[in-house]
Parts: sequence; C-alpha cells; structure tokens
Amino acid sequence: MRWNPDIICMQEVDKYFDLRNTMEKAGYVGSYKRRTGDNVDGCATFWKPDKFRLLERESIGFKGFGLRDNVAQLSVFEMCRVESRRLVVGNIHVLYNPSRGEVKLGQIRFLSSRAQLLSDRWGNAPVVLGGDFNSTPQSAIYKFLSTSELNVKLYNRRELSGQRSCHPSEVLGGNRESRSSISVMDRVLNDCWTDEEVKAATGTANSHLVMHPLQLNSSYATVKGSINTRDSNGEPLATSYHSKFLGTVDYLWYSEGVLPIRVLDTLPIDILTRTGGLPCKKIGSDHLALVSEFAFSKSTIEDDNLTTPAVLCLD
Repeated sequence: MRWNPDIICMQEVDKYFDLRNTMEKAGYVGSYKRRTGDNVDGCATFWKPDKFRLLERESIGFKGFGLRDNVAQLSVFEMCRVESRRLVVGNIHVLYNPSRGEVKLGQIRFLSSRAQLLSDRWGNAPVVLGGDFNSTPQSAIYKFLSTSELNVKLYNRRELSGQRSCHPSEVLGGNRESRSSISVMDRVLNDCWTDEEVKAATGTANSHLVMHPLQLNSSYATVKGSINTRDSNGEPLATSYHSKFLGTVDYLWYSEGVLPIRVLDTLPIDILTRTGGLPCKKIGSDHLALVSEFAFSKSTIEDDNLTTPAVLCLD
C-alpha cells in the first residue's frame, strides 16, 4: 500500500471480504474470483475509482476448459481524466504443479486469447498481464510468453516451467543452470506427449505449436535494475523464497501501447536468504511485490502526467 498504486493484482487471496474492507478504507474498489473445487483462495483485482473506471470484466475458471481449478481475471479500465486511455489488465495464478507444463501453457494461452478479444472490443486497448506464472525466466514457458509461440514436442512437459532447477540448495550452490541441458532421457520424454496433453497445451490435438495472439514484453526485463537483483534476462533473481523454491515466477507483461517507466527493484539474494524463507516478520507473503509504472505510449494533447498508471502485482 505504501507504493500507492492505481491498480493492484493479487493472487492466493483467501479472506477477500476482510481484505476488501481494508482496501475500501484505503480508497480502492475490487473484484474477486475464487478458485473452483474445495479451494478457499483466488485472485483479486483492486483499483482506485477516482483514477480508473471499470468498463468490462471477465472471470475465468479454467476448470470449465479442462485446465484444473485455477482462475484468472480480466478487467478493462478507462482513465477518468483521459477517457481515450483504456487498458486491459489480466490477473492470473497459474497452476503450481511443476510436472504439468501442458496445463500451464493452456492456461496462459487461454488468458492471452481472451485478453486479445477484449483489447479488440475496446479499440485495440493495450494489455498488461500480471500474476504468478509458476515458471522461471529460463523456462520454455517464459519463452512462449515472450515469443508468442512454442513447439511443445521439443520439450519435456515436466520441465517446461523450470521450477525443478530452483531448489534453494541448487540456487545457492551455484548449480542453477545444471539441469537446463537436454539429456538422452529428456529427448525420449519429449516424444511422450499424449494427444490429450497436446490438446491441453495448444488447444488442439492436431498441432504441436502453441500460440498466443499478444506481443508481450516483461516490465522488469525492459527497465534495467541493479546487477545484484537481476538475472541474465533482466528479470529479478527471485520473487519467491521458501523451503522448496528460490527464484522468479511472478511477472508484469505488457503489450504495445504502454511502456514501463520505472519498476520497484526486488531484494538481492543475500538479503532475501537472511529471512530464512518467506513469509517472515517483515514480509507477509512468500512472494515479493512487483510494482511498475506504465505510460501510454501514444501522445495526446493532454498532459502526459495524467497517463501513467502504476500496476502492482502481489502474491
């Protein structure tokens, strides 16, 4: 809250109504989509009504599409002071299971497709997708997000997310990249995709190529940060830290029409590891917050200072 963002995306929210009361006192309104099944958490999006008005929203339950109980939200916002400025904001919590890369791809593919439809409906509005993608910057899923396509048959679906190579002992021991090379067994497993798994990833059993319609860039990879906090892709070295994982899985992706001006840098690994794991006394989540200030890239006669919303992704 101390960053005073205009729009906030949260995941793993399990006490929404209590949170909503707190957020309303701080000047926000919000929406919520609970995970399906027996789960008690979900995604929540909050915004300042004096800065943005909600034009349309869509809640996505992936269960209805055979893609597990995860959920996502899409919101179309319009700036109150500059009505020509519209923005599609997506909020997603991708499946955690490291072995189910096909489901992760399917969830991201579906969200991106729906975001593009909303963008088209509202005058080619730019898109920002934020959330916990449960995939690392070195992964094939990250490549899919940044290049808009991926041939799934070239990869072992159990390694698509890169999560397995981010155990704290491996990361701190300097072996983070050791599992990225393709072994003989990996090549064998690459050919073991069932038609059902291919369909989950690509949307059809007849194609091994999964695609999404957005041209996305990562906010943090675009805005240069400290050498102590960024990896070779420019992403944070870590956005999550617990007993089984130390690495980055959270992102703010953006399309043409907006540009990140600045971001809140994350913690260096040596400082983060001093906490002993998240959450801790000073950080109440097992994820670090990502904050980015965006400017609309097309010039207008209005003051540009009116066109720079800040988007915050919390887990």
